[in-house]
Amino acid sequence: MQVGADTGGTFTDLVTADGRVAKVLSTPDDPGRALAAGLAELGLGPDGATTRPADGPGAGSRPTLLAHGTTVATNAVLERRGAPVALVTTEGLADVIEIARQDRPSLYDQLASRPEPLVPRGRRFEVPGRLAADGSELAPVDPGALPDLAALDPPVAAVAVCLLHADLDPRHEQAVAAALRSRGLEVTCSHEVSPEMREYERTVTTVINASLVPRLRAYLRGLTGLADEVVVMTSAGGLLPVDEAAELPAALLLSGPAGGVRAGAAVAAANGFPDAITFDMGGTSTDVCLIRDGAPEPAAERRVAGYPVRFPSLDVHTIGAGGGSIARIDPGGALVVGPQSAGADPGPACYGRGGTHATVTDANLVAGRIPADAAFGGLRLDRAAAEAALERAGATAEGVLAVVDANMERALRAVSVERGVDPRGLALVAFGGAGPLHACALAEALGMPAVIVPARAGVLSAVGLLTAPRRRDLVRSWPTPLDHAGLDAARAELAAAAAKLVAAGGGVSSGGVGDGGGDVSVETALDCRYRGQSHELTVPSVAAFHDAHERRNGYARPGHPVEVVAVRATAVRPPAVAIEDLPPVERAVGSGAALAGPAVVAEPDCTIWVAEGWVAEPGAAGAVVLRRRSDR
Repeated sequence: MQVGADTGGTFTDLVTADGRVAKVLSTPDDPGRALAAGLAELGLGPDGATTRPADGPGAGSRPTLLAHGTTVATNAVLERRGAPVALVTTEGLADVIEIARQDRPSLYDQLASRPEPLVPRGRRFEVPGRLAADGSELAPVDPGALPDLAALDPPVAAVAVCLLHADLDPRHEQAVAAALRSRGLEVTCSHEVSPEMREYERTVTTVINASLVPRLRAYLRGLTGLADEVVVMTSAGGLLPVDEAAELPAALLLSGPAGGVRAGAAVAAANGFPDAITFDMGGTSTDVCLIRDGAPEPAAERRVAGYPVRFPSLDVHTIGAGGGSIARIDPGGALVVGPQSAGADPGPACYGRGGTHATVTDANLVAGRIPADAAFGGLRLDRAAAEAALERAGATAEGVLAVVDANMERALRAVSVERGVDPRGLALVAFGGAGPLHACALAEALGMPAVIVPARAGVLSAVGLLTAPRRRDLVRSWPTPLDHAGLDAARAELAAAAAKLVAAGGGVSSGGVGDGGGDVSVETALDCRYRGQSHELTVPSVAAFHDAHERRNGYARPGHPVEVVAVRATAVRPPAVAIEDLPPVERAVGSGAALAGPAVVAEPDCTIWVAEGWVAEPGAAGAVVLRRRSDR
């Protein structure tokens, strides 16, 4: 039995390959406890034990595979709860991590401030030695010049090593790392996690990874007893073996949302919308992502809590708006919703777990969008408590819903209108426990023609984890930007390395989710720019750069020299379980009859609100498709 499991801020969702679903409250102090509880509810405890009888194939047995998406890495960065880290860098560069870039968070705001440096000045250390811009050695490195970092007070849990131009030649970093490891220190090197140009971004990524390793390693390795094999979703939407993921936690910052985006894109394409926006509204946050030609938009770099992280990822835009978002009146008398959340404990007032804050879930319940007898994660909702919380907050249900919808509309515009994409040609794929409650209003505001609610919408991220491929992304800096000789050989070498990694960790002989009976597929790409530019585009070839630049920026310079700054390779092994392989689910419109709004469609894992003027009909892949009556 194979299981997909997504740990969110409020609920932990699990889906099995035979279609069974469990939704349990998350346990932020130890996310593994919620996973174990969900498996036990499915009759899939690590030793076959279960807290209640479970039916279906595989009941009462240990899972063969657990595909996991986690928010632990993201939350640790957002809350600055990473382990204390020291930074070792090239002589003269200790302040790069604080100097950062010249751009300001808000151009005309004189009070705007940058995030605090991830490593205080007293824990940044310089080492003699230097490489030139082409990777050649100007001065040998001297690891012996470093002080005894193990004697720092308070002690550090890890050391980040980021030396100048180590993306071109890692030997200096390797020498420093060997010396530090011989002293018993935990070390992360930049060439191991982010071998790309730009010292500031490479330094920050290395420091974040180093700060996360101690916590994530213990947490992820603690999951190995829950299944025969454990794999973890990366920000790029692929699965890594748990041991590799534990050493690259900075690659997991969008681990949970990536699963839902992948599944949402597949369902949208099945329903005739290769271009769409996925809209995942959970208990704590909302994640949106643009889908073009059936594929999520990629990003080579993401910002988390104001810090750049250079790992391949899906271009997911996140805001603090979810079912647990707290409504309050600010000092100016305006109604504000989020980003603070009631979380899983105590949760919204209507959960009856001691929560007193008015939340979006409370507003949906009072507005009649959630049935009074609804139950989620074993909870019975308390309408009276929700009404009392809204009254204490000085808010109405309609007001709370209007404010949170406005917040989410801005997020949808950020991934469409602000990028020159007309949302009137896109479908809105709504999922998460709260997404289908707000989808009609958002689609109406943006003129979108349809809302698609996938089967198992409330646990779609877990579905996406279960049906995700094994994947490895590799990148290497190209040392001679204007000299393209040898590019083909470099692409082939990197492609072979990526394919080998997927094959080695892809369950080839075990028949795991990454095997699927298919061959490993590899794609390569280049990061290119015109000479004199400071930022690049990822394209399949140098020849394709001009057209890509014109599409993105509105112009091209065909006769201008093109620089290549990096080579990329992505290796993918298809999953054993596809979305269409999952058993169908019974839905209120499954008989083929259209359901006109206003209407509530209550499902085991979510509730769909069919607004007035909208009609719900069955779609492909078990989805429900909502359209305005005038668009049918």
